[in-house]
Amino acid sequence: MPDPASVGQHMHDAAAEMARRGWRVLVLAAARGYDDAARIYPRRERIDGVDVRRLPLSSFGKASLLHRLVGGGLFLAQATLHALLVRRVRCVLVSTSPPMCGILGWLLSIVKRAPLKFWAMDINPDQLVAVGSIGPRSLPARAFERLNRAVLRRASDVIALDRFMAERLERKLPVAAKTTVIPPWPHIDRVDAVLAHESNPFRRAHGLDGKFVIMYSGNLSPAHPVGTILEAARRLERHRELLFLFIGGGLGRQEIESFVRRHPAAQVRMLPYQPLAELHRSLSAADVHLVTLGERLVGVCHPCKIYGAMAVGRPILLVGPQPSHVSDILEAHPIGWRVGHGDVDGAVACIERMLSTDPASLAAMGARAQQVVAQRFSRARLCPAFCDVLERGARPTAA
Repeated sequence: MPDPASVGQHMHDAAAEMARRGWRVLVLAAARGYDDAARIYPRRERIDGVDVRRLPLSSFGKASLLHRLVGGGLFLAQATLHALLVRRVRCVLVSTSPPMCGILGWLLSIVKRAPLKFWAMDINPDQLVAVGSIGPRSLPARAFERLNRAVLRRASDVIALDRFMAERLERKLPVAAKTTVIPPWPHIDRVDAVLAHESNPFRRAHGLDGKFVIMYSGNLSPAHPVGTILEAARRLERHRELLFLFIGGGLGRQEIESFVRRHPAAQVRMLPYQPLAELHRSLSAADVHLVTLGERLVGVCHPCKIYGAMAVGRPILLVGPQPSHVSDILEAHPIGWRVGHGDVDGAVACIERMLSTDPASLAAMGARAQQVVAQRFSRARLCPAFCDVLERGARPTAA
């Protein structure tokens, strides 16, 4: 099964759907875990009709940017050699993780004379510049921009996750005519996967009974800052019934762990990524789900975590800018609240209103969130639409 990271899970869904349609699908992946490099996967296996081949020395975890760059570079070199030996390539799908994979997609598309489909899950160097990792005129930034333009020019189709991302890509190169906006779908979209608190073994196992849980579930990175909510948690220490639960990994995990050490009285806890099979239990354990996005990251990153939270019928607290994709959803549908970064007073007041809100009102917000997922963001709706884009200009080959 794919690693907990959203990109891998969405790639799995799309690959399985393409295999179901009669395509032979080959996925090249790292042999070690994306978040936990100590986890080793089989070198080769077949999952849901998809041929998965995993490459050694291609993941060293996410302890630092250097670890990620070295792992990504080694993965890219190995994947290039393997991919060039594959026969009868009819379509090449490349995403933006790891960031330099666009080189492989561009090269393979030319050599194999196959259409290139570019799936923008995030955008670099924009993300690295926005979080201060590199300068806007630095050599890496200029190299990334050249790569982006080459990939966008070569791509027969571009898939963006929201309208803000499509607009940002258009500013790099005129690609509106071949861009389709398809948001990422939730990995849970069945009503029967939603668990009530009293019947949820995850809540019992982690001592959450009697707690009002505000949960952040997903990758913790500088693109999704949580400083405002941590400061709000410190001010809300007196509310012993309140718990801020962070589930996931990434570079931002260190910030959470440091905060817990410095403020042991604050009701903040950290757990690792949960297995995909347990996701419905962990997500259902929340009363409200936290979604964050950096002020300069609109159109650069897309907070996929909102869809799983909505799918399990929970309200949303956005800490982030307006306008943005998530704020658009909250404006169109009364399913949550928004506060800006740095507005700790506003966050504290908002959370205190949540605590005093009638549980039936919170449940009604969650039910509306589920309806929105069913109508606009379900896997049954979006994954086939995504695969329709992949099939444009290509024909199936024998399995």
